[in-house]
Amino acid sequence: MPAAPRCFALVPCAGVGARAGTGGPKQYATLHGRAVVAHTLSALAQVTRLAATLVVLAPDDRVFEFHATRFVGPRAWVARCGGATRAESVLGGLDALRAHDAAADDWVLVHDAARCLLQPAWVDRLIDACLDDPVGGLLALPLADTLKAALPLAGGDGERVAATLDRSGKWLAQTPQMFRLGLLQSALNEAAATGVVVTDESSAVEALGLAPRLVPGDQENLKLTWPADFALAARLLETR
Repeated sequence: MPAAPRCFALVPCAGVGARAGTGGPKQYATLHGRAVVAHTLSALAQVTRLAATLVVLAPDDRVFEFHATRFVGPRAWVARCGGATRAESVLGGLDALRAHDAAADDWVLVHDAARCLLQPAWVDRLIDACLDDPVGGLLALPLADTLKAALPLAGGDGERVAATLDRSGKWLAQTPQMFRLGLLQSALNEAAATGVVVTDESSAVEALGLAPRLVPGDQENLKLTWPADFALAARLLETR
């Protein structure tokens, strides 16, 4: 009998986080006594159905091990093959998983290093929803707020409302995003070859004409992008 497909986590961790205002890569900023990425990896380590977690670093990264001292053991993998874009880093990570004998039909859960409030139960929810899905899917939130389109002011000094958009059927994408290794590899390679701009793994799969499954996420699964996000994340961690 063929072996059942396994699940792997892949964490792109090669970005510089220029918008975060942390004076360095935001994944290494200190949050509640630990590096941001350390919180992220701690949550993934608690998901027992993950065969391993692979962290994709920039080739010249020499500080990850200092910031993630607990990321050790047979389920903790590192590959210094990150690229200039998220898509390039994920593709490099998929090649690294192949080198670890991951198969084309194994599942890969790509998760942002900066979504450090992740809870293991949310990952299990995604796996439960997608394990038998023909495409895969992602955690996401239905859009709750009124959605506005913006029009730049003359001279670039701010923006005004151009229109109110229909928010029905619109979701905010989160991570993890879960797809078969072979499918995701094909989707990202096709996007690179055709010049399609992808902002997440789902958009690459969508460009193939497929429809990933939307799995309800959580409001706390925020991505640290702006300085204010760090203050909010610190408050949320203190209440846990």
